[in-house]
Amino acid sequence: MTRRSISKRAAIVTATALVAIGTVTAGVSLAGQDSPEKASKKQITSLFETWNAALQTGDSGKVADLYAKDAVLLPTVSNKVRTDRAEIVDYFDHFLENKPVGKKIETIASVLDGDSAIDTGVYEFTLTDPDTGKKRVVEARYTYAYEKIDGEWLIVNHHSSAMPEG
Repeated sequence: MTRRSISKRAAIVTATALVAIGTVTAGVSLAGQDSPEKASKKQITSLFETWNAALQTGDSGKVADLYAKDAVLLPTVSNKVRTDRAEIVDYFDHFLENKPVGKKIETIASVLDGDSAIDTGVYEFTLTDPDTGKKRVVEARYTYAYEKIDGEWLIVNHHSSAMPEG
C-alpha cells in the first residue's frame, strides 16, 4: 500500500467515524444547482442497490466481491468484526439464510474526492425465518465507506447496527 493510499484510508476511516457518531453533517448542497458532485452523490447512494441485488442472489461470494480485499465489516447480526474476504463470506453465508431484502429509509452521501465517498443513514431488512417462513423487519443504522479501486467502487468499511430504541 502506498503512502497516499495509507493516508487516504486513514482519512476515510476518520471521516467514517465522524459521520457515525453524528458530529458531521454531510450532503449539503445549493438547492436547484446541478453539479458533478451531486451526480456523484446519486451514484454513491445507488451502490446500495447493487449490494442489495447481490444479497438477492443468495451467493455470499457475490456479496463479498463488492468489498475491497482489506475491507472491514462490522455486521448487524454478529458480534465478530470481519476483516478479510473469508470472514465476510462466512458472515453472509449465515445472513443470507434469512433471505434479507434491504430498503433504505434515510441516506446521506458525502463524496470526499473522486475516489472516496461515504453513504450513511438508516435502512431496514425484511428477514424470513428459514424454519417457519415468518417474516420480520429489522431497522438498522449503516455506514458504507467506498473507495474507487481499479475504476470500481468497492466497500472498504461497512458498519451496521440495529437501532437501539427499536
